Amino acid sequence: MSTPAPAPLRLAVVGCGVIGRLHAEVAAHSPDLEVAALIDPYEPAAAAVADQLVALGQPEPRVFGDLATALDDGAVEGGPVDVVAVCTLSGTHAALAREALDAGVHVVVEKPLDVAMGPARALREAAAARPGQVVAVISQHRHDPASLAVHNALKAGRFGTVTSAVANIDWFRTQAYYDSADWRGTWALDGGGALMNQGVHTLDLLLWFLGEPVEVTAHTARLGHERIEVEDVAVAILRFANGALATLHATTTAYPDLGVRLQVHGTDGSAVIAADELTFFHARDAEGTEWESDQVARELREAAVQGPEGAYANPHLTQWTDIAAAVREGRDPWVTLDDGLLALATVRAVYLSATLEQPIRVADVLAGAYDDQETRTGTDASGA
Repeated sequence: MSTPAPAPLRLAVVGCGVIGRLHAEVAAHSPDLEVAALIDPYEPAAAAVADQLVALGQPEPRVFGDLATALDDGAVEGGPVDVVAVCTLSGTHAALAREALDAGVHVVVEKPLDVAMGPARALREAAAARPGQVVAVISQHRHDPASLAVHNALKAGRFGTVTSAVANIDWFRTQAYYDSADWRGTWALDGGGALMNQGVHTLDLLLWFLGEPVEVTAHTARLGHERIEVEDVAVAILRFANGALATLHATTTAYPDLGVRLQVHGTDGSAVIAADELTFFHARDAEGTEWESDQVARELREAAVQGPEGAYANPHLTQWTDIAAAVREGRDPWVTLDDGLLALATVRAVYLSATLEQPIRVADVLAGAYDDQETRTGTDASGA
């Protein structure tokens, strides 16, 4: 006798802009999720996402102007909300996640966890007091087959002593992109520029591969855009506990947009991920076995993750599948709140180093030593 499939988790999406729409679409293709509520103070945005879900054959979700109303008993037909996905402006993430956590539901926070360490740390402390509730941070590229291949090889010691890494986020954003909304390019709500907004995913992979950095030395600049507070270029050197060094470069001024490239190097191997694909891999394990790109590519094909009936597959869906399993199994998700906190602390360390013109220890940022320190962007196009 077959076991019936569990009922889908009832999801509330907070924030119905580009990212909220994406998560709603992913949920529509997942047997684990059902969008029960959409929350946005701008009702037309939520209504548009509701219409999109109906067009995909999903039940029409209720629309609310604020999270508290949606989480009231009886507000959502069919039962209470199980999971809240926070997809709002970065500077509001931790507060809304805390609100959902206090209401007794599971929480998924889009990157970054927040723009400041204080609210993010308070969320972590609140989550620690509620061990039965899952709190996950979106970092879907950890689920890319290429990222998994490199991570697994590092874990197996195939690269020998890891010596260095290079992370390049060479993107391009027009001035119109920053002018499209008042919050874009602000410290208060965007929390930073090319690194906090565009580069945090690649930085997260770098940390996943090499661990927690010990120290960061960095510079930032605003060279290709006007009317923004934050950087459009950030460069940093990260030193890790084993002595490995990494360079980090993030920009939104690389016309016409060169994409993302992440390299990892060791005494027994190297790998290159470009545009989410494993473009180079050569390593040898402790037994002297050589591993090359074609072998790893074959493993990736064999381990490829398909969506329901192969119809829809992407790393967001794979991460949501893990989150749903974590809720049902009472375990931590693959990408935890601590992972999101470390990524945020490292970004903050870059900005603090650029502001204070000195190396910054990441452990001090995590501990709150710089919570009250304002950050600023370095030189602008005039050289000031």
